Amino acid sequence: MKTQRIVMSLAGMLFLTITALHVSGQTVPPGKQYVDMSRAERLVFVGEQARRIAREMSGSEYEFTADFEKDIQKAVTQYAERLSKNANERSGKSDLRLTLERGQANAPTLIAAFRARNVSPLFGLYLPFIESEYKNLDSPTPMGSLGMFQFLPSTGERYGLSVEELMDVGKSADAAARYIADSMQVFVNDPMKEALAVLAYNRGADKTSRELKVVLTEQNKRCSICALTADRSKRDETFRSESVFYVPLFFAAAIIGENPQVFGLQMQPLSSH
Repeated sequence: MKTQRIVMSLAGMLFLTITALHVSGQTVPPGKQYVDMSRAERLVFVGEQARRIAREMSGSEYEFTADFEKDIQKAVTQYAERLSKNANERSGKSDLRLTLERGQANAPTLIAAFRARNVSPLFGLYLPFIESEYKNLDSPTPMGSLGMFQFLPSTGERYGLSVEELMDVGKSADAAARYIADSMQVFVNDPMKEALAVLAYNRGADKTSRELKVVLTEQNKRCSICALTADRSKRDETFRSESVFYVPLFFAAAIIGENPQVFGLQMQPLSSH
C-alpha cells in the first residue's frame, strides 16, 4: 500500500507538472477569440504577444515579470471591453473600433515618420493610441498639450515645432520619433531601453533615470520597467495615478492593434498599412 501511495503521489506530481507546463506554454488554440479565452489563456496570450512586440521593437528578448504581464493583461481587457456590445454606453467611452479606424487612416504617415528616423514604427502607431486615440486635439489639455502626440508647446519648441505645427501629424510624428530616439540613447545600456523610452514619453527621461537609480538592484535589473512599477507605492502621486499604467497601456494597445481579429475585428494589423 505504501508503494502504491508513493506511485500515486508521483503520478499526481507529474500530472501537475505537465499541466503547469501546458498552461505556461502555447495553450491558446489558433483562431480563438479573446472574449472566449479563460483567464489563464488570456495571460498566456498577452505574455506571448507582449514579448513578440518587444522583440519587434528592440530585436532582443524582454524578460517581463508575471506581475507586469498581469498589468498588461488588465489593460488589454479594459480595451477589449470597449469592443463588446453596449459596453460603450455603460462605460461612457467611445467605441474602440472608431479609434482603430482613425489609426488605420493615419498609419501610413506615422509609420513613414518613424522609419525615416530609424525608430520602430510600433512606437509611432501606439503612442498616439494611448495619448489621443489618434485624434488631432486642437484644444489644450489642462497640462497644455496639443495634437495627436500630445506635445507640450515647450517640448515641441525643443524639437523645432511651433504651436501651430503641433497640429501637423507628420511633423509631430517626426518630433515624437526624435524624442523616442533621444530617450533610448539615455537608457542605451539598459536591456529594456525601448520600454523606458515609452515611460519617458509620459514622465520625462531625467526623472525616469533618477528613479531607476533608486530601485534597480542586481536581482531586478533584467526588467527595469518591472522594477519601477513593482515599487509603485514609493513613487510620487503622478506615478501612482498615471505613469504606472502607461507602459502596460502601450503594450495593450499594440497587442490589440497587431492582433485585431483575435478581438473580433475584421481588419489587418495597423503595422501592415
